[in-house]
Amino acid sequence: MNTSGWIQLILFVGALLAVTKPLGLYLCGVLDTGGKTFLDPVVKPFEKLTYKLCGVDSKKEHDWKQYTIAMLIFSLVTMVFSYGILRLQDKLPLQGLLNPQKMAATSGHLAFNTAASFVTNTNWQNYGGESTMSYLSQMLALALHNFLSAAVGIALAAAVVRGIARHTSKTLGNFWVDVTRVSYYLLLPVCIVFAVILVSQGMIQNFKPYDTATLTEPFTAQVPKMDDKGNPVLDAKGAQVMMDQKVETQTIVQGPLASQGAIKMLGTNGGGYTNANAAHPFENSTPLSNFLQILSIFAIPSALTYYLGRTVKNPGHGWAVWSAMFVIFLAGALVCWHYEAAGNPIHQQLGINPADGNMEGKEVRFGIFNSALFATITTDASCGAVNSMHDSFTPIGGLIPLLNIHLGEIIFGGVGAGLYGMIVFVILTVFIAGLMVGRTPEFLGKKIEPYDVKMASLVILIISACILGFSAWACMSKWGPPDPVTHAATDGTNNNGPHGFSEILYAFSSCTGNNGSAFAGLSGNTPWYNVTLALACLIGRFAMIVPIMALAGSLARKKLVPSSSAGTFPVSGPLFTGLLVGTILIIGALNFFPALALGPIVEHFLMHTGKLF
Repeated sequence: MNTSGWIQLILFVGALLAVTKPLGLYLCGVLDTGGKTFLDPVVKPFEKLTYKLCGVDSKKEHDWKQYTIAMLIFSLVTMVFSYGILRLQDKLPLQGLLNPQKMAATSGHLAFNTAASFVTNTNWQNYGGESTMSYLSQMLALALHNFLSAAVGIALAAAVVRGIARHTSKTLGNFWVDVTRVSYYLLLPVCIVFAVILVSQGMIQNFKPYDTATLTEPFTAQVPKMDDKGNPVLDAKGAQVMMDQKVETQTIVQGPLASQGAIKMLGTNGGGYTNANAAHPFENSTPLSNFLQILSIFAIPSALTYYLGRTVKNPGHGWAVWSAMFVIFLAGALVCWHYEAAGNPIHQQLGINPADGNMEGKEVRFGIFNSALFATITTDASCGAVNSMHDSFTPIGGLIPLLNIHLGEIIFGGVGAGLYGMIVFVILTVFIAGLMVGRTPEFLGKKIEPYDVKMASLVILIISACILGFSAWACMSKWGPPDPVTHAATDGTNNNGPHGFSEILYAFSSCTGNNGSAFAGLSGNTPWYNVTLALACLIGRFAMIVPIMALAGSLARKKLVPSSSAGTFPVSGPLFTGLLVGTILIIGALNFFPALALGPIVEHFLMHTGKLF
């Protein structure tokens, strides 16, 4: 933990604070009924044309059920559309321009996993993007969802905030209007500007075929021997025969990276154009591009807290929510940084780079601090983009990204999803505070009743049951690819013991939390993993949204009650922030403590006894 890291952390926090209010004010113009922005003269005609072509009555509002059903139908249609693109990518038009590498169609289970992952803003990838997806698939099936899933998340957050701000009302806004305005006024213009900035830093944007470079130092690698029909050759015992192959060239990826890179960060999507994601120099070229990308991950979620405070006419509440998010973020970042900087004690005993910390799985150009900060932010915000490999972190360093996901992706969180997820904990906090003082819980002038607490509790139960249930099932099963030598069934993990368990737990946590990052040791491109991980994505997004929208509808229908006395618990200030942080840690973290104890925690203690996995 050095001076350079502290300076960068201070600069990041200052930059985040600097963008929160201006962007929050702009969001008010985008999301408020009748709101205006400086882009109206240019964008308004396209907005009206969209409503006309789609037959949308922009003045008609939806109740919570209509809003939710519209969102579900929209998501289903776009998911099926993406599935079709992936299954037909080798047969679609303009193959020479948009599929110059002649990428084959994906398998049915991989297409289902990918479509479910991207429609839910998860962007879990059981494939290497540069070796699987055509340019058309990257743009039309994947980048399109990066915009639409982010717009849906922000629209849902706006609906929840309206539910809090309104009283004796049945409606929460118009889903089609919200998605259109978020896309046209926020995501598209900001991403165009951001993409140009990324291009200036070295990120590529083209439709060229991949380049081939000749290696200055060729090497020999062992690869499976194939017969004339492309089938692996087996020996008398049924084991796969390996052969030496001289490698003399390297393929250099090309394609429209900048346009996808901008929205994957701003929309907290995270899916990389390349398998290395933001560790690849074409996706994250310079220290400045790295700084701007991590700032862009938090920018919209942070601004939404200001939008919350301004809309409910209680700015202090918005800043209290922001402060709770920030406290947990800062604690996680410092813990992750500390343990990665401390390094592996076994290496230190052997005299291997004792002063450098744990540099395994990290880019030298980013170093330990920027890797730890990126890992913390991307899992705080349900982004999932990575500039280092979480699987190579120390046990406690890897615990932080996993814990961030387990808390519900509410530490700023995904665009929109972080805010409406945090509202669940706000409701539970107010309920607990009411029990502590012996009063009926109140939240911004509305009584919190049993129905509201049940809906909030249901969200917590859904997340916990999905993560722990699927993880337990996977641990008891053999869902991985068969062993290449013995052909025996495997669980797909690259490590044994607690680290192998962490790989499985992380996968289902990441998909349920709609994060998308991975402990990359898990080989997940198999039918069982693809289907179950896709189901985890869908449950984590849509099964969670239904009770949250029901809660928003309930809040909107309530009457305002005057604050009866000084005994009413305030929802702003340090006291509320502290209680909110405590509620998040107790309710969010304790559900997963036994699982974490079996994974990264026990691995940490075993590492100090000299055992690695």
